[in-house]
Amino acid sequence: MDAVRVALLRDVLAGTGWPDSARRFALALRASVLPQGGGLLLVGTERYEPWHLAAHLTDESAWSGLPELVPTLVRHRVAPGDPAHLAVGLGRIEAAGRRETLVLVAPERPESGLLERVHDARRAGARVLTLDGGDPEVGSLAHESLAVGGTDDVDLDLVQHLVSAAAGENGAPPARGRRTFRDRLARLADQLTQPPPAGW
Repeated sequence: MDAVRVALLRDVLAGTGWPDSARRFALALRASVLPQGGGLLLVGTERYEPWHLAAHLTDESAWSGLPELVPTLVRHRVAPGDPAHLAVGLGRIEAAGRRETLVLVAPERPESGLLERVHDARRAGARVLTLDGGDPEVGSLAHESLAVGGTDDVDLDLVQHLVSAAAGENGAPPARGRRTFRDRLARLADQLTQPPPAGW
């Protein structure tokens, strides 16, 4: 999702609190990886691999000049012949320790083996963040958590777009009421693409 669409998404969700929550989570992610410099690990559940978040963080890393945002996608199943960036298995979590940040993306409750690995990584000194469906046990593992679920019409995919975009933004978040360059650009694009007024 490009910057204009993210800005439009933020405008649509402006009254819900989701843009602020995603920005808070993204700033916690960024604060974890930038000073540590030890690597960002991204893992999902057995049924859900966070491909999109990995791709968007990689893009944001390139655009913002922050190589620390490029994640290592940790996978439950690695097949022989998989390219190197897709061949990192769960053993990588067991090796995680200080200076590393682990993000668990779990729309549903993960299997107990994964939870144990994440818990062990935290005990070994890794910083743990969770983007999840609100499971209390998942949230209890995290230094920082963002739960997506409940009655809102916001799903995990939308929130991942907000988080990745905010993680790559330069500088502090805008004060409430002030519009960022992306917001202004989105508004301009919206005005330019509106149909002409009636009578034309």
